[in-house]
Amino acid sequence: MPAENQAAKNAFLRNDDVACFDGPPRELVGYGEHPPMVRWEGEAKVAVNIVVNEEEGSEKTYAMGDGVNDGMYELPFEQDLTRDLAKESMYEYGSRAGIWRLFRVFDQAGINATIFGAAVAIERNPEVGRKIAARGDDIVGHGYRWSNHFEMTREEEKMAIEAAVASIKRTVGERPLGWYCREMSTNTRSLLVEEGGFLYDSDNYSDDLPYWTTVDAKAHLVVPYTLVTNDCRYIMGTGFGSPDDFFAYGKAAIDRLLNDGDDCGRMMTIGVHPRISGHPARSDGLARLIDYAQNLDDVVIMRRLDIANKFIEQVPAPQGEGHE
Repeated sequence: MPAENQAAKNAFLRNDDVACFDGPPRELVGYGEHPPMVRWEGEAKVAVNIVVNEEEGSEKTYAMGDGVNDGMYELPFEQDLTRDLAKESMYEYGSRAGIWRLFRVFDQAGINATIFGAAVAIERNPEVGRKIAARGDDIVGHGYRWSNHFEMTREEEKMAIEAAVASIKRTVGERPLGWYCREMSTNTRSLLVEEGGFLYDSDNYSDDLPYWTTVDAKAHLVVPYTLVTNDCRYIMGTGFGSPDDFFAYGKAAIDRLLNDGDDCGRMMTIGVHPRISGHPARSDGLARLIDYAQNLDDVVIMRRLDIANKFIEQVPAPQGEGHE
């Protein structure tokens, strides 16, 4: 058999991804039939975490010298080789109006949210940083800018993480203990562990519970995020046509987690964006979903940091080979 054909056959038969590519191994085997029997605040079975992706003003634009205008626009239009003022103004809506409407929704419900904050977005609207601190919402690093980390070299990514931590500490008053960037690289998790100040990361969509993994021989906590109960589906792909769709989808998720065929507790994330759910009708769908969750006995709305700490209390980091 010619050498090139044998190589192709070996690649087809190989089941070890790491033999082919750099980066961490796939983690396809999770808790299986026996997830940990966690409970949340007030012994609730389901913990709901509401995440606000604060990105506006940090996205790629010609105005900021990126040579491209970012996506996630309300209409499928692209304007190349020049600034797209319409798209810029959509993002500005989130910063000018949307984020404040979301804060009012949370204030009326008496709850805290988690802010996935792109550092530059808060730098450019420092009143948002002060509001996050005053409300007691927890802050998760969402990159220095809202840009893809897989496009960076390892050194560039390290500098971006360090810059984000320093910036958020200035604008919000405390450093982020969690991390979720835009499209992580194969270096991201290792760099977070190397930085040393992160309790967990959320660059993951693979479970309904936090879990421990191993990074550079150290135990590292992952608190998964979601793109399913997420308002990006209003404007991307097959998703929500109305606030009723958003509410129904979230309600169905909560109902199933409460009656999931076992007695295990789980978590649920609701991801929103000021430029999307900050609009009146969409924020109403979010408010109705929050109200529904608050009126269920076995559901609690928690900050992401509190979910991480509550999980660690009940499922401490593993000890032994491969962990410190």
